Amino acid sequence: MYTSKYGKTIKLFLMDSDPDGRIACELSNWTGKAYRIPRGKVKDCSDREDLRSTTVYLLFGKPETLTDKAKVYIGEAENAYSRLVDHVSKKEFWNEAVVFISKDDNLNKAHIKYLESRLFEMANMASRYDVQNSNTPTKSSISESDKAEMEEFIEYIKILINTMGFKVFDPLIKQEPVNNNDDENLYINAASGANAKGKRTSDGFVVFRNSEIATETVESYRERGLDKLRNELIKNEIIVQVDDKLVFKSDWLFSSPSAAANVIMGRSANGLKEWILPAKSYMKLRSKKYQKLTNKFSQQLNAIA
Repeated sequence: MYTSKYGKTIKLFLMDSDPDGRIACELSNWTGKAYRIPRGKVKDCSDREDLRSTTVYLLFGKPETLTDKAKVYIGEAENAYSRLVDHVSKKEFWNEAVVFISKDDNLNKAHIKYLESRLFEMANMASRYDVQNSNTPTKSSISESDKAEMEEFIEYIKILINTMGFKVFDPLIKQEPVNNNDDENLYINAASGANAKGKRTSDGFVVFRNSEIATETVESYRERGLDKLRNELIKNEIIVQVDDKLVFKSDWLFSSPSAAANVIMGRSANGLKEWILPAKSYMKLRSKKYQKLTNKFSQQLNAIA
């Protein structure tokens, strides 16, 4: 994400006096502008001259099942409005578009091709959304100075797209070195064969790739219908069989620690109790606290002396 020690002012204009309608978004000290446009409101934009300009845009569609990812298509066009009208008739999956333009008409064809390619790369790398592009966009060759300007433009795009609620460019786990001894990682290791590792995030709880789940479920779990999500994950090959184990093929975001624990343990589970720190992390924590208390006690003795 864009990092700055200074705050940012974002101006949102509800064009239809409705938070679910069209929204125009502007960011302080930025020459770009964004529009969030529901599919059903595209033709209402026919009178907006600025939407006849060059654009890089994203089409968003909602997941259809419990285990589907939300969908995104990333494109560019020399006329934003005409392209959206075309997508209304030809692409079924999407329900909202986010369009980025330049207020000073400073985006040329090479710029928007570069932006399209970079946003496509970033969305695939983050792997939060199912990218609907059938072809990989071609990155245009631009000058060093133009590249610097476009990379800054991308940082502002990321701010606004997140503000609108689309975390399409944010990885599930922030790009930090993953360390098996990380004190923030939590574990489940149960007799049922469950052997999983995960981490709390601002969005919920992420179970890490290669985590193993219980191969059997208890009867009450099935009778109460709690196995629906687990079965969907297996059906859609998010959890796959490796030898005699059931394993997560990729990192997966759950709404809560308990939702993750239910799937992993094959029974109703309280995630706040089941997910624990490894013993060595706990011992490390206790050792640090002991050392801190010892140092404090020594300081007090020295003060008395």
